[in-house]
Amino acid sequence: MQPGQPSRTALGAAAHRAVHQVLDGGRIFADPLAVRILGADIDVAVRDAEDHPSTRKLRLFIAVRTRFAEDALTAAVARGVRQLVVLGAGLDTYAYRTNLGENLRVFEVDHPATQAWKRQRLAEAAISVPSALSFAPVDFERETLADGLAAAGFDPAQQTFFTWLGVVPYLTDQAVFSTLGFIAGLPGGGHVVFDYGNPPDSGPAQDEYAAVREALANGVASLGEAFKIHFETDELHAKLTALGFREVEDLGPALIRERYFANRGGSTPDRGGHIVRATTI
Repeated sequence: MQPGQPSRTALGAAAHRAVHQVLDGGRIFADPLAVRILGADIDVAVRDAEDHPSTRKLRLFIAVRTRFAEDALTAAVARGVRQLVVLGAGLDTYAYRTNLGENLRVFEVDHPATQAWKRQRLAEAAISVPSALSFAPVDFERETLADGLAAAGFDPAQQTFFTWLGVVPYLTDQAVFSTLGFIAGLPGGGHVVFDYGNPPDSGPAQDEYAAVREALANGVASLGEAFKIHFETDELHAKLTALGFREVEDLGPALIRERYFANRGGSTPDRGGHIVRATTI
């Protein structure tokens, strides 16, 4: 992201979530606040999606990862989770529409510029901030996640769920595993859902998704937020286990299709975008 400016990719992800409500009827993931928080940008986003139908694959992946994360969170709350940390929150709306109320304390972590932009969007959309939500602005060039959360009142002794969507590909290897190590080391127990991609040169060079992957990579690079990291699935699982995660669930393209698009025809590549749920308890 550009110095002093909110994340452009956060706006892009929010646009995809909102367009999913308009063009797809929210059939994978229903979010009654997605269009409201996007504001006047929704008309441009819908026109752009209609003019570029190839972006539908990315839009549906974003809908699936959000649905998967929130379903996993619901199950984890039933198992004792009492805190949610939304890493790289962008324009995420979960805290403003959940029915869990005071049973779940929510911390939104983001760069101060992006968080200030979001709070302005919330005010313009007349979306109230619930009492159970705490904002944790963190500039990772100057402070750690642990410090930022501590300043916001985070309790490491409480079982905590982390959502980390649309962020990992933009980070360095050290930043990714430092954060995962922090989550794995929480004394109260930690859960995390995040997404990642396999190396683009490890699959078929000319499969039907190659052009989409290349266009996405070029697009985010043009915004100053280029992809930095990819993972081989087996190697990532081994590292998660070494950090202390006891259970790892990984939805790659084939499993995503089986779970969310079972009635659609056609073939599915084995490699591409993945969504991972890992827990220490």
